[in-house]
Amino acid sequence: MASLIYTAITSLDGYVNDEDGNFDWAAPDPDVHSFVNDLERSVGTYLYGRRLYETMVYWETVSLVDQAPEVRDYTNLWRAADKIVFSTTLGTVSSDRTRIERAFDPEAVGQLKEVQERDISVGGANLAGQAIKAGLVDECHLIINPVVVGGGTRALPDGAHCVLELLDERTFDNGVVHVHYRFV
Repeated sequence: MASLIYTAITSLDGYVNDEDGNFDWAAPDPDVHSFVNDLERSVGTYLYGRRLYETMVYWETVSLVDQAPEVRDYTNLWRAADKIVFSTTLGTVSSDRTRIERAFDPEAVGQLKEVQERDISVGGANLAGQAIKAGLVDECHLIINPVVVGGGTRALPDGAHCVLELLDERTFDNGVVHVHYRFV
């Protein structure tokens, strides 16, 4: 059985982007990027909302020539995984191993967890929020950046009440902190 894992790069005040939708402050340095790559190695399927998918599809076409090792590594990890995009508006996908689902169905995601051998990652704060509220998320990795953006898209959903168990933590030289929780 697969675990459903939510990983988010956030500001210290808990946002994945600012009020204008910018997240340039979240670009990981090589050390953090390599760490995130290691977190992603167990993932066989990514579940995305439309906006995050449209951002992540970059990895489908990025050239591997003259790229840093951590960028090449992540590109290969992303391309090797299956992707499911939940969107009512996206007409087609522009990446291999990708399909569209028109609505988030908690029962179908629960069944996917039961049959998958590799972990499943849920991405996009809105989609992850739905999965958290449905009780489907098993683990959460927050990569917290030392920046306060004052508003934007919250990494964790309003209205959810969850008890979490801290499994791991790590600090980086650039001030980034990683916390890894299990939903209890």
